[in-house]
Amino acid sequence: MNTSEAISASAVKDLAERRLDWRHKALPASENGTTHADFLAAKHTLADLQTPLLTLDADALTANADRLANWCAEMGVLLAPHGKTTMSPQLWAEQLNRGAWGITLANFAQLRVARAFGLRNLQLANSLTDPRAIEWVASQDSTILSWIDSLGTVDIINRTLAGSDAVLEVLVELGAHGGRTGARGVDAATDVARAISASPNLRLVGVSGYEGSLAHTADDAGLAAVRGYLAQMRLLHERLLDEGLYGSSDVILTAGGSAYFDDVVSVLSPCINDGSSSEEKRVDLMIRSGAYIIHDDGFYRGISPFSRDGDQPFTAGMHGWARVVSQTEPGLAILDAGKRDLPFDEGLPEPQLIGPALGDAMTPLVGAEITSVNDQHSFMTYDAATTTVRPGDVVRLGLSHPCTAFDKWTVIPVLAGAASANSTGEQTVVDLIHTFF
Repeated sequence: MNTSEAISASAVKDLAERRLDWRHKALPASENGTTHADFLAAKHTLADLQTPLLTLDADALTANADRLANWCAEMGVLLAPHGKTTMSPQLWAEQLNRGAWGITLANFAQLRVARAFGLRNLQLANSLTDPRAIEWVASQDSTILSWIDSLGTVDIINRTLAGSDAVLEVLVELGAHGGRTGARGVDAATDVARAISASPNLRLVGVSGYEGSLAHTADDAGLAAVRGYLAQMRLLHERLLDEGLYGSSDVILTAGGSAYFDDVVSVLSPCINDGSSSEEKRVDLMIRSGAYIIHDDGFYRGISPFSRDGDQPFTAGMHGWARVVSQTEPGLAILDAGKRDLPFDEGLPEPQLIGPALGDAMTPLVGAEITSVNDQHSFMTYDAATTTVRPGDVVRLGLSHPCTAFDKWTVIPVLAGAASANSTGEQTVVDLIHTFF
């Protein structure tokens, strides 16, 4: 691999030679043994696929990726998308090709996937406390930033790397009461930073945090909690500068999931510094939004900054498709997709369209609702007086939370264009997205 590549183009390209078989649900059994490339060359359409099914919209993926990349460039901030959303090197490549600094991941296993595909700039949004993971990270010829939120973690790394000349680049993580990880308060985080600065095997390169665990709404209370936390991150950064605890001339402040990245930039962008003065450090602000490239018809549709400000919102780029397998009571249909196929943790799927078969013309499903999901089934209620539902009918579903949609699929078809009411099935499969969870 060319060491200047952000991701190995050849490793991503090689996915086209992977063979498709019985392990890849929703792909037609008639194509068992064909390669990814041959499948696409056959110009399959939506009608050739099987339910239950998850599909992606090619136009939406491109528009969403472009939208945030352009916004970050306008704001002067770095983007390290959270790759755990998709665990798809193909989509990571799309993000990196648009200027992303690198990819953020959540655990050791995900880091190994990324390195297998040649990624060179990685951020672990977590603490390294497994000695084998610490040793592996120390052995890598790449940039892997990780987080530390306690003196105990500093001690584990010091003991694991004792006697070696390995130096891990780390960020001190600030948390908040009721949040997830992170040192509880600026004073505690400063103590951790001092211990990092004193360690021969650690180099402090920034401050990290995650505001999304402190709020789940965009109302006044939720936004106040987020902004108050971000103000504490800024205070911590300024204290570390004053004490000279950073061990690098380049410093990174990082926060920002897919729900509040605008507030992150609003509060923390005054800290950005180009380091033009010999007496100042360069300070970059990095957001880590991951769900944006897929977006949804649920949680993120309601809370995304671009939805809230009404300025060119992201577009839902994923849909579920399920077939009616039982209709034995008026107003109740049982569909063949459940928890093993579709996300449900941030809201149940939303029935949108119905048609007699995949690829056939579809009509809006007004007033229908998914009321519950089992492992392999969904319960859909509807108004039997105004809507006819028959066994074999296909329902398109709006979904919430891409992070828990992708992990259920090893291969996801990408369609050229999204289905709409009265569409006639000219939806060609233009790509297959491989995931590595």
